[in-house]
Amino acid sequence: MKTVYIALLRGINVGGKNMIKMADLKHTFEALSLGRVQTYIQSGNVLFESDEEEKTLRNRIEREIEAVFGFSVTVVLRTAAELKQVIGNCPFSKEAVAEAEALSKVESLYVSFLIEEPSQERIERLNAYRSENDECRIIGREVYLLFRNSIRNSKLANNLEKLNVPATVRNWKTINKLAVLAEAMKVMPSTHSN
Repeated sequence: MKTVYIALLRGINVGGKNMIKMADLKHTFEALSLGRVQTYIQSGNVLFESDEEEKTLRNRIEREIEAVFGFSVTVVLRTAAELKQVIGNCPFSKEAVAEAEALSKVESLYVSFLIEEPSQERIERLNAYRSENDECRIIGREVYLLFRNSIRNSKLANNLEKLNVPATVRNWKTINKLAVLAEAMKVMPSTHSN
């Protein structure tokens, strides 16, 4: 049985750089013989089916994107089941998130998806940037981030690279929408294509 994957591309369509149209991105994934490909919003989220293993798949997708679009992009993969687990593992209460959003007036809860778990030494380096306005909890390959101001002004967000692991960040709303889309793909028969 094929696995439903979510590919999260890092740093595309941001500030006029690394521009990729979603229709072209969808076509690129289909050209790799990946099944039932669909994209969600411009930030580079692609849902698809495959029976390949994560690392092989990730390398193949990254090479194809570079070949087609002429620049390299980090691709982070999660299965539908892993994404559901990410939502279930959220260490921040609904009250804490609501309070942060009331203060900041913008989306406050984000997750940085890492390709691999960071070392303890690297986690300690990042912890130096936590404050009463910026909290983070690292669970496996995810960094849960809660901002009481804005992600844009956050020293914590600006220093995520201290973990020294390729990663990409998504807001909570996007993560939940991707989980719903992935779940719908799991229950739809595979003969249906998007």
